[in-house]
Amino acid sequence: MTSTPAVAPTHSLRFAANCSMLFTELPLLERPGAAKAAGFDAIELWWPWPDQSVPADPSVDAFVSAVRDAGVRLIGLNFFGGDLTGPDCGVLSVPSRSQEFRDNVAVTIGIGEQLGASVFNALYGNRVDEVSSAEQDDLAAENLGMAADAARRIGATVLVESVSGPKPYPLRTAADSVAVVERVRADGHTDIDFLLDLYHLASNGDDLDAAIAASAAVTGHVQIADAPGRGAPGSGAIDLDRHLRALQDLGYAGWVGLEYKPTTTTIESLAWLPVDRRGAPTP
Repeated sequence: MTSTPAVAPTHSLRFAANCSMLFTELPLLERPGAAKAAGFDAIELWWPWPDQSVPADPSVDAFVSAVRDAGVRLIGLNFFGGDLTGPDCGVLSVPSRSQEFRDNVAVTIGIGEQLGASVFNALYGNRVDEVSSAEQDDLAAENLGMAADAARRIGATVLVESVSGPKPYPLRTAADSVAVVERVRADGHTDIDFLLDLYHLASNGDDLDAAIAASAAVTGHVQIADAPGRGAPGSGAIDLDRHLRALQDLGYAGWVGLEYKPTTTTIESLAWLPVDRRGAPTP
């Protein structure tokens, strides 16, 4: 199998390896080291314990040590969101599970404080039948405000993301998530931004050019995968390089998380990205 030649991106944004999607050939605690060996200086992850909002201290300590020992920075971490590969897609707007999110905030922020994380993704949660959409939105705003205040204490930011797929997740377009961000900010909680995931927005039929132009000012983090298929850049139809360049031209200077599903080994799937573009830029 011939790999696609590496072509340097035309923007200068930094890439971080999402170790919940990449390097999954390895156990979780070995992935940070594998990312470093592949040339990355930064990683991000979904919540590592999908069945535990508050894992045991030894599990947390082992995770923190694995990242530190690898010599990479954890730039982003999801709050607990339940089983993302199963029925769940966040819990903070679900009344019966809201306490799980609240219990998790201190743990997540604590991990981030130790490892230098600057953004924390708070998945909104699916619609449920027990209460009205308005009640769920009120609960979400309350919980997001609480999380944003906690993140502010360490100089970090909470993120709100639009997601694709068949689950009854209410935030589908960039405008949906930006509206939530603006509501929470209006309540006095300023440390909350939009997570702009180009794969999810494209999969939902959002106009990427319009979404980027409208949301760049409140975009706190970016993630990419190609669509359709959620594969590596170049495997689908999104001109990811052009869209990232547009974001940079509009003032975005943060990290870009590689949150795609390799169809081969992770290393082979990275052939599109030159090794010298995987680390942080030279000062």
